[in-house]
Amino acid sequence: MVNLTINGKAVQAPEGSTILEAARLADIYIPTLCYDEAVEVYGACGLCVVEAQGIPKLLRSCSAKVSEGMVVNTESERVVQSRKIAMELLMSAHDGDCVAPCQLNCPAKTDCQGYVGLIANGEYDAAIKLIKNKIPLPASIGRVCPHPCEKACRRKNVEEPINIAQLKAFAADMDLKSDSYVPECKPASGKTVAVIGGGPAGLTAAYYLTIMGHSVTVYDMMDKMGGMLRYGIPQYRLPKEVLDKEIAIIEKAGVKLVNNVKLGRDFTIKSLKEQNDAVIVAVGAWKSSSMRTPGEDLEGVYGGIDFLRAVIKGNAPEIGEKVAICGGGNTAMDACRTAVRLGAKEVYVIYRRTRNEMPADKLEIDEAEEEGVTYKFLTNPLSFNGENGKLKSVTLQLMELGEPDASGRRKPVPIEGKTEEIELDSVILAIGQKLVAEDVSELTLNNRGNIEADPDFFTTDIEGVFAIGDATNRGASIAIEAIGEADRCARAVDAFLNGQALDTRVPYISKRDESTIDYSDREQKSRLNPKVLAPEVRNKNFDEVSLGFTEEEAQEEAKRCLECGCREYFKCKLLKVAQRYDIMPERFKGVMPQKYTHDENAFIERNTAKCILCGLCVRSCREVMNLSSIGLLGRGFTTDVSPAFSLPLDQTNCNNCGLCVQLCPTGSLTEKFALDKQVPLDEEYTEEFVDIDGKQASVKVSRYNGKVLRVIPNDEISRNSGLTRDELMAKVVK
Repeated sequence: MVNLTINGKAVQAPEGSTILEAARLADIYIPTLCYDEAVEVYGACGLCVVEAQGIPKLLRSCSAKVSEGMVVNTESERVVQSRKIAMELLMSAHDGDCVAPCQLNCPAKTDCQGYVGLIANGEYDAAIKLIKNKIPLPASIGRVCPHPCEKACRRKNVEEPINIAQLKAFAADMDLKSDSYVPECKPASGKTVAVIGGGPAGLTAAYYLTIMGHSVTVYDMMDKMGGMLRYGIPQYRLPKEVLDKEIAIIEKAGVKLVNNVKLGRDFTIKSLKEQNDAVIVAVGAWKSSSMRTPGEDLEGVYGGIDFLRAVIKGNAPEIGEKVAICGGGNTAMDACRTAVRLGAKEVYVIYRRTRNEMPADKLEIDEAEEEGVTYKFLTNPLSFNGENGKLKSVTLQLMELGEPDASGRRKPVPIEGKTEEIELDSVILAIGQKLVAEDVSELTLNNRGNIEADPDFFTTDIEGVFAIGDATNRGASIAIEAIGEADRCARAVDAFLNGQALDTRVPYISKRDESTIDYSDREQKSRLNPKVLAPEVRNKNFDEVSLGFTEEEAQEEAKRCLECGCREYFKCKLLKVAQRYDIMPERFKGVMPQKYTHDENAFIERNTAKCILCGLCVRSCREVMNLSSIGLLGRGFTTDVSPAFSLPLDQTNCNNCGLCVQLCPTGSLTEKFALDKQVPLDEEYTEEFVDIDGKQASVKVSRYNGKVLRVIPNDEISRNSGLTRDELMAKVVK
């Protein structure tokens, strides 16, 4: 045995061992992407370098031998810098998506591709479990979310994005019809948390902290929980019966809910902090924003949120027959469609830009128009005119689009001398909402009038008090934004309660070069939308407009997914190393030398764009299986891993043993999924024996529904038989 020191730790290793082998014996991690015990040392990746005392150059630990008294440092500054450069060079030519764009664009970072794929296979239970890793109110959110995930969906480059939001609602509805999924909670921590506000942010934080083992109580000023999901979104979009069921599941998970108690009246932040280990302030933004237009104080002028809340609570104001809504967002759409349902004969939406610039969901804009709403684009209220204190009309300034503003949209500018007057019975100002500042007087507010909270840790200026959602920093946003923030806050609070440091570093992920993606081979399939009530029916009541997907429709729509994210994400060795270091591959960015390769092969899929030329597949095929079905083609920067003469694998002597797939560190080689089920072929194997030239040979067999899918040689006899895959499979079937 040889005695050496690695990272200050005394290590013994057999004489003749490499530094890498010695480190592994001592459970010391040294990254490598081209090394495996089954093949000869290659030293291609350059990541296993280490520094040895007294030796001026860095050593490749996969080949450098140990010596008596050697002192090795595997994480010195020189070593780390060398590895960072090596990783940047490797990643600069790695063209692949670690995570699908839809997931990256979701504020809650929901695994959209994952649950869409599960729905496609009819695995609804698994889909809802995946969704609830990030969203505890999926049936509600699926109905109301403006789906930023769909804006990033690459299917739009073929025809239209996947209907991700409605698929989420479908999976959640299936869950609500059965014994709804409730996750198992960790053992009780003995820590207590108070959450002020029972909206999507507060309920989400409470849900995940409860799962983490903490005792959580939510305090809310309204009669029922739900916040703006209940009191700001109409029944025809989000039936409150659905919201009630989802809140009941959160309560069943162990969250304690207390209603009709108000911050500043029944308790203070300080009093809750004295009784709990942590407090989360998620009070929301309940005050309608003002337009600062003359006449706003007239009778008949309502704030958008105030109007919707009154209707939902059963106290709808008398709005008359002629109603105007000022604004172009989803609250404006909710207000105008609600006005129609209350019996208004003329409903106008006043918006200072054009239809194309409206931030509201296009479906909402179109459905409102179908229900009888009239749009007054490029107009802006100059004044609300009244008589005896009551609204009578609005004077509109006609506008035109000028140069783009900070948001990138063309700025509307007045057309001098051009106005229009419309007679009205009421007007609803749906231009935004803000925090009721006096409710949180114990906390410091920023210059926008919102609670000042750390964007990473959600801490406020009071120790142990956190703040999230519409009441903080930038102000009101969409519900999924609040849910994503609440999920991250729950982790921050959990770390605080456990006295741990929270790592907020955003780990590196690879993103595909959009310019290299070819969609020409994709079959065009129109997006499916759920059926809806006819306009002449739905505009007379508050019944839910969308009828939802059937199972057949949901599966058909889910199958349109392009599966952009890498299937190897959770076991990718390349990503594991990349995320250890703060790398910037763009420093070496050049023309991608490799493009996606289409193969005619039943089991193995090759994507040469992800290949880093580690050589493991080539060497394992040659040295272990004695086949040489693939090799290195070309020279220099354009070198590629390919079968001889660039043939499809099915036209080589490849027996689909899967060893190359098993060793590939990048997802460049992956197994195709079995039949129409997304089940990896290597999940279930049985050892069987076949006769080869009078000798009993061992093989591994994978079956699906009784059908032999794959046969892998499992001993020297079967490996060296020279039989093709089909010939070997025929022996098993026989």
